[in-house]
Amino acid sequence: MKILVAVDGSPYTQRVLAFIASQPQWLGPQHRYTVLHCVLPLPHRAAAFVDRPQVQALYRDDAETVLRPVRAFFAEHQLKARFVHRMGSAASAIARMADREGFDMVILGSHGHGALAGLVMGSVATKVLASCRTPVLLVR
Repeated sequence: MKILVAVDGSPYTQRVLAFIASQPQWLGPQHRYTVLHCVLPLPHRAAAFVDRPQVQALYRDDAETVLRPVRAFFAEHQLKARFVHRMGSAASAIARMADREGFDMVILGSHGHGALAGLVMGSVATKVLASCRTPVLLVR
């Protein structure tokens, strides 16, 4: 199974990893994992004061801070994974990548605020569910 795991470095990322580790069916070489972290772009006015290589280094450093412990988890469980970071809206990037690359499933953490809070706050999970044609597994 080709699985896209969306991470943001929050406690919800840890819950996703704990879920994967606790379910033997998610472990093993039969799955191909891609781990995606989305970095919000700097506001245009802020980016104008820094040259492009510095901005790119900032994005890479941010992504590496989030992806480093996730890499360690996959190595510890002997799971192969591709690690990717993208700039932009997390929900759009997750749905777009899942559809374009033909993933069988998307796994991501959810705060579990409920429908009203999701409407008010516009949760990433809600937006992914609304825009992604790939099955989504939410871990709370």
